[in-house]
Amino acid sequence: MPYSDPKTLVSTDWLAEHLKAPELRLIDASWYMPTDERDCLAEYEREHIPGARFVDIDEVADLRSDLPHMLPPVEKFMSRMRALGIGDGHQVVVYDSAGIFSAPRVWWMFKYFGQDNVAVLDGGLPKWKAEGHPVTDQPPTIRDRHMITEIRPELVRDVTQVAASAKLGDYTIIDARSAARFKGEVPEPRPGLASGHIPNSRNVPFTEVLTSEGTLKSNDELRAVFENAGVDLNKPAITTCGSGATAAILGLALTRLGVPFSLYDGSWAEWGMYGDLKVATGEA
Repeated sequence: MPYSDPKTLVSTDWLAEHLKAPELRLIDASWYMPTDERDCLAEYEREHIPGARFVDIDEVADLRSDLPHMLPPVEKFMSRMRALGIGDGHQVVVYDSAGIFSAPRVWWMFKYFGQDNVAVLDGGLPKWKAEGHPVTDQPPTIRDRHMITEIRPELVRDVTQVAASAKLGDYTIIDARSAARFKGEVPEPRPGLASGHIPNSRNVPFTEVLTSEGTLKSNDELRAVFENAGVDLNKPAITTCGSGATAAILGLALTRLGVPFSLYDGSWAEWGMYGDLKVATGEA
């Protein structure tokens, strides 16, 4: 697969070349854990890539759920994207201010709602700025745009489906949390959750698929990372994490390798709160 692929991942050079293309729509999807105490909207308003719109994954979500940033109803997704001037015929590029952290979550959301022409910016805002590309504090010009959606239910899994796969082994369940959280050696950052992991899951901390510069590793390196963690790349995968955000990073990496994946949207925020679900500790 070429390095820049408008359906998965594009380089900063690719974006610089296409920045003024009329069909391009940029999204700043920066997000951090609440404990980081960062105001991503304020940071976006201070500086962003020219033309970028801001998407808050905690707002473009199902606010009826007690779980964090669950997939929004299709009507809400469509209305929010239309209000941002994003619709049919557009090439969407999503980035964040960490490098690659929350942007893949929005990439996956677009895929779930049937939008194929969407990619993550490799290295995000830090790489863009480090290379001297422009940023601005000016808001983009926005005109409403119609969007046709086609929900792809195979891209998401609920707790019942994940529990079944943990027993049947029809999917490889891959956890993107740190090794210490996966093993149950440290408490979860969200109060009230058990420590440990889903039985029969594998651990690939999301940082393992990224370079020290915050870009996605090469396909050969990604393949080695997953195989070293005991992941069978000949089977489809279910990715999970703390709240369904960094699980999408693993999903992006798997997609680059041609491995189908589904994302457990509730992730450990859901699994870890149920006392009747089995929790494993230690190594996988």
